[in-house]
Formats: sequence, structure tokens, C-alpha cells
Amino acid sequence: MSAPQSVADSVLGLTQSELLLFRQQQQILAQRSHHGGGMPDRGRGTSRQSQPSSRAASAASSQGVTGRIILDPHSLQNLYLHLDNLMRSIQRRIGELEEATEQSVQTQSSRATSAMHDADAQITRMRRILRDIDTLEQDFEKIKKIRDKVKQLRNNVDQVSERLERSRPSPHVAGARPRR
Repeated sequence: MSAPQSVADSVLGLTQSELLLFRQQQQILAQRSHHGGGMPDRGRGTSRQSQPSSRAASAASSQGVTGRIILDPHSLQNLYLHLDNLMRSIQRRIGELEEATEQSVQTQSSRATSAMHDADAQITRMRRILRDIDTLEQDFEKIKKIRDKVKQLRNNVDQVSERLERSRPSPHVAGARPRR
């Protein structure tokens, strides 16, 4: 077996976080391949050729070859497939989250619309009640004036009645007959 090809990680033009992610994904793939849990190969059967490169990738990653990345064709193909599957999984999850967000927004919008309609109905009801209160207050004032007039009339009638009583001759006087 020949030594796996590798290249200095600085040659790839990746940032530190990209290099770290690249190494992590290469380790994940190497571990899956080594333990028999590799990613599906898009309908291709497993071959014996994947074992040496996977072992080489696993060995290189476990030996901690710092500053170098293994670039044998089979490891790169497997890594490409792994990252492609990972991208599809991320895109599917993004789609699910977008759909859930859209449903949530629609639900909240529906609730808000319903709440606005309820609020509008309550405002209309409150305005009607306030108009009724104003009408009742006006009626109350009218009735109060009428009551005051009736009281005044009753007082006038009582005064007139008292005057009549005083002006009448008393029934004790001789010859006087009560009026009818």
C-alpha cells in the first residue's frame, strides 16, 4: 500500500473554521467507513477499494497529521458524497423550518386578524352602549325637570288648597253650610 496523498491545509484556501469543519467531516466519514456505517453510495455497491483509503484517512486523522489533509481520490469521493448528503439534509431541514415558520406566521396572523375583528366588534358595542348611556342621561335630565315641575305644581296646589281652606268659613259658624 502506498502512502496516502496529502496536501498542506494552507494550500486549500480555507479559513480556520472551514478547515476545522473539513477535518471533522473527514473524521466522521472515516469512522463510519471503518465501523461499517458509511453513507450510502448512491446505488453503488461497497468495494474493497474503500477500505484501504478509509483506513488511511482514519489512521491519518487519528495520528493527528497537523497541517495536512489526505487527498486520495476515493477518500475525496466519499467525503464529497458525505458532504453532499449533509447538504441535502441541511436543505431539507431548512425547508421544514421555513414551512413551520410560514405556518406559525399564518396561524399568528389569523389569530391577530380574529383578535382585531373581536376588538372592532367590542368597540362598536361599547360605542352603542355609550350612545345609550348618553340617551338615558338626557332622558334622566328630562324626567328630573318634569319631576321638579310636578313638585312645583304640587306645592302650588297645596298652597292654593291651604288658601281655600283658610278662606272658607268654618262649619261651626251658624247658618253656614258646607260647600259641595
